[in-house]
Amino acid sequence: MRKIKITALFCVSLLTATPPADAQKAFSLSHFADSVLMVRYWRANIDTNYVTRPQTKWTLTGRFNVSGSTISAEGKAHGKYFETRLSADKKATVSVGVNYLGLGLNLSINPAKILGKYSDYELGFRSYGKRVGFDITYQDAHNYKGWTEVDGARQDVTTSEDLFRLKTANLNAYYVFNAHRFSYPAAFVSSYIQRRSAGSFLLAASAMWQKGEIKGEGSGVTEGRKPIDYKMTHIGIGGGYGYNYVPAQGWLLHHSALPTLIVYSSSTFTEGDNKLSLHYRFPWLIVTARSAIVKQIGSNKFAGLSVVYNFTGVGNRDNLSIHHQKWLARVNFGLRL
Repeated sequence: MRKIKITALFCVSLLTATPPADAQKAFSLSHFADSVLMVRYWRANIDTNYVTRPQTKWTLTGRFNVSGSTISAEGKAHGKYFETRLSADKKATVSVGVNYLGLGLNLSINPAKILGKYSDYELGFRSYGKRVGFDITYQDAHNYKGWTEVDGARQDVTTSEDLFRLKTANLNAYYVFNAHRFSYPAAFVSSYIQRRSAGSFLLAASAMWQKGEIKGEGSGVTEGRKPIDYKMTHIGIGGGYGYNYVPAQGWLLHHSALPTLIVYSSSTFTEGDNKLSLHYRFPWLIVTARSAIVKQIGSNKFAGLSVVYNFTGVGNRDNLSIHHQKWLARVNFGLRL
């Protein structure tokens, strides 16, 4: 028994003797990292008459997101005029985000995906920086609904993976010239607060990659036609303007539009053994528009609604014209600590 007591006392002495040094080291490292982040956080190079940083270190945000996409095509094939419009299943997600001195982490779940009611795949990554930011989205969809019309005869269409599958990737980036007075983050992630109205000219770059497969036969889309594969790659450069309007204290209304002209395009269509190219014609466009409403509630809460819309238009009606639309709507509520 005495041996057991001595052993127990020895273990307790180890536990009480070693952690203080480790704890002190951990505290020093934590304090150093916190100091570095604080310097980075406050050294933002902004005009504080127009834009400020929140006075708190932590921001907790809850979001409800809904996204959708639509593809439409029209032109002439086999001597007949056709028009098709299809919309993918909408995706709804719930997310929770944590931000500490400008560094954030976000977790999203899709309830319909978990319950097996949503089978498409979609991934998004967004970064709204003070001067530079971007959106990246990828979607692999096959559940589309809509209609097709050939020489005036319209027919409803519901697709599946056995009939139609479309993979799409979008990249949209911006550069803000008046970043010390105009804040994109104030409108979309609330890591800044816009105090007075301000606008800025924007430089923009866009890219889109798309691959589609129409495999089924006997439907309104492929009646009497061979399976079709097509690939598209477009890169655009342009610019636009964004404006943050502050109508009253605690309110922010944002809108920006960034049209880009496609400067590189590669498009191929394969129907059976026939391979066709969609020749470039000026002007083809990729347009990104963003809108937001933000309300500061008291000293440490905020709520907002935002929409990001992306449009790509290529081709011409005499041969083949394709329009792709992608949008994301988001409602959020946040708490600063």
